[in-house]
Amino acid sequence: MQRWSKLFIPTLREAPADAEVASHKFLVRAGYIRQLAAGIYSYLFLAQRTILKITDIVREEMNTIGQELFLPALNPRDVWEASGRWDVMGDNMFRLKDRKGADLCLGMTHEEIMTDIARKELRSYKQLPQIWYQIQTKFRDEPRPKSGLLRVRQFTMKDSYSFDIDRAGLDKSFDLHDAVYRRIFNRCGLEFVAVEADSGSMGGSQSQEFMVYTDAGEDLVASCAKCGYAGNLEKATSKLEAVEDLPANPSGKREKVYTPGTKTIDDVAAFLKTPVNNNMKSLAFMMTDGTSPAGATIHRPLLVLMRGNDQMNEAKLSGAVGGREFRPMQEEEIVKYFNSPAGYLGPVGLKQVRVVENKDTANYVGDADQFVVVMDEALRGRKNLVSGANELDYHFTGLNIGTDFEVTACADLRNVVEGEGCPRCGEALKLGKAVEIGHIFKLGTKYAESMGAKVLDSDGKEVTVIMGSYGIGVERILTACIEQRHDENGFWLAPSIAPFTAVVTPVNVKDTALLEASEKIGQQLEAAGYDVLLDDRNERPGVKFKDADLVGIPFRINVGKKLAEGKVEVVERATAQSTEVAVADLLTHLQGLYNPRA
Repeated sequence: MQRWSKLFIPTLREAPADAEVASHKFLVRAGYIRQLAAGIYSYLFLAQRTILKITDIVREEMNTIGQELFLPALNPRDVWEASGRWDVMGDNMFRLKDRKGADLCLGMTHEEIMTDIARKELRSYKQLPQIWYQIQTKFRDEPRPKSGLLRVRQFTMKDSYSFDIDRAGLDKSFDLHDAVYRRIFNRCGLEFVAVEADSGSMGGSQSQEFMVYTDAGEDLVASCAKCGYAGNLEKATSKLEAVEDLPANPSGKREKVYTPGTKTIDDVAAFLKTPVNNNMKSLAFMMTDGTSPAGATIHRPLLVLMRGNDQMNEAKLSGAVGGREFRPMQEEEIVKYFNSPAGYLGPVGLKQVRVVENKDTANYVGDADQFVVVMDEALRGRKNLVSGANELDYHFTGLNIGTDFEVTACADLRNVVEGEGCPRCGEALKLGKAVEIGHIFKLGTKYAESMGAKVLDSDGKEVTVIMGSYGIGVERILTACIEQRHDENGFWLAPSIAPFTAVVTPVNVKDTALLEASEKIGQQLEAAGYDVLLDDRNERPGVKFKDADLVGIPFRINVGKKLAEGKVEVVERATAQSTEVAVADLLTHLQGLYNPRA
C-alpha cells in the first residue's frame, strides 16, 4: 500500500494551452507526463505504473505464441541498405555518425534486425516456425508532433516477427497474432475494431489495423453496422450505384468540342449540361521509377483517371504503382508532357509504357517520357465519357476505353464516401475518426528475399522464408483508453491497467479512528491482490475527491462519519455510482466489481 503524501503526483487544475485532445490534457493534469521537447515526454510515477501493467499484459499474451528478445535501438546503415529502406525512410529516420564516421540510425522498427538474425541462424525447415518479439523503444522524426502521446518522436512498441516455410504457415502466424491482439486489447478495457488497412512502407500482401474510435483520431474508418465490415479509408471500398452512360455522339465516334474557360470538372459539366460523373477527371503526377545506367533517378509522367466527383486516395495510388513515390506535376511539366495547360488534360494520344510483371510488382518498360496511366475501378466499363483534349478550351465527348485510349492499369483509387453501400452487404457505410493501436502485416518474402534469409526445405532445396510483422503501440493503449473513458473531471482506466485499483480516502486524517480504519482497509484489500493508494494527505475532502477523479483510479473508498455505523462509501469512477457498504462486506463488494485474482 502506497501513501499519497509520500508520492510525486503533481496534479494540475488547468490543462496546458497547447493540449487539444482529452488524453493530452488529462495526462498532463493528472501528473502522468511532462514534456521535455516537441514529441518527447517524460513518464512520471503514475504513467510508469500503468505502462508497466500494459507491458505485463502484452508480455503474458505474447508468451503464449512467441519468444521475447531485446534488440539494439542503434542500428548500422548496412543492414537497412540490405532491405532497401535506408533511403525509403527519408527524413522520418533519425540518423547519426559515430566517431569513425560510420552511418547509424535509431530504429523505427526492427524487420531488418530480426531478418539479419534469421538469415545467420536459421538453416532448416525443422527450425520453423519461429515467432520472436520484443518490447522496445522506437524513434521517428515526426514532422508534426502533437496531441500528447498520440504523435511523438520516441515511443514504446511491442513488435513481433514470424518466420515460416510457406504461406499456410504465415496464415497461421497471422491468425495467432490476431487472436492475441484481441485478448490484449480486451484485457486493457478497450473497445476496438479490426479493419482492413494499407501496408504502406512495410509492404506485404495483407494488413489489418486495430482501431479505437475517437474524435482525437487522424485516421478515417469506413464501417458497416450490419455485417461488421470495416476498413481504413486508405483501403476501404464500397458498392457504388450504377451511373447511366451518356448517349453516343451522332457520328458514333469521339468529338472535340469547344469549351471556352472550363478549367474545372464542374465548369465542363455545366457547359455541356452533363452529369459530373460522366466527366473523367485527369490528375497529373511525376513518379520516380528507379535509376538509369548512369545512376540518375528516372522520373516518369503518371496520369490518374477518376470520375468527376470522386477524390483520389494517395495511399491507394501508391499501392497501384508498387510503392513508387510521386508528386503533382508542376505547370511547366504539364506543358512539356501534355502540350496543354492544366484544366484540359486527358488520356488521348499519350504514349504509354509497357508493363512487365514480376512476383512483387509491375516493372514499367519504356522511355522516361512515356506515361503510366492508372484508371480508377469506378470507370471500368463506362462509355461515352467526357475528358480534356490536351488543348486549351477543348474537351472530347464520346470517349470509350479501349477504342479512344488505353490504360496501363486499373485499380481502386477513390475515397469511400459516407452513405455508399457496404462492399459485402450493401448497407450504408459510416465514416468515423479512429486511432490505430495495433497493426499486423503479412510481409511475405519482401525482407527475406532482399536480405537472403533462406533455409533448406524437406527436399533439401533452398527456399526463402516467409515473414510477418506485428506491432502494438504501448502508449497508444493508454491514450486510447483515456479517449474512451473520460469526462469533464478526469478519466478512469480499466482496473487491469490503472496505476492503482482503489484509493482509500479518509475524509479527515486528523481523526485517528478514520485514519486507522483506512489503513486497515487498505491492508485488507492489498492482501486480496488490489493495488491500493491511501490518500493520507491533510487536505479538504473535496480536494481529495477531485484528485481521485482526475488520475484514473477506478474505485474510491471514502472513510467518513458513517464509519461509526460500520460503513464506508464506495464510488465507481466509471459511473459515479456511490454505494454504502459495510466494512465487513467491503472485500466481497469490490470482488463483485473486479477481482484481480479471478
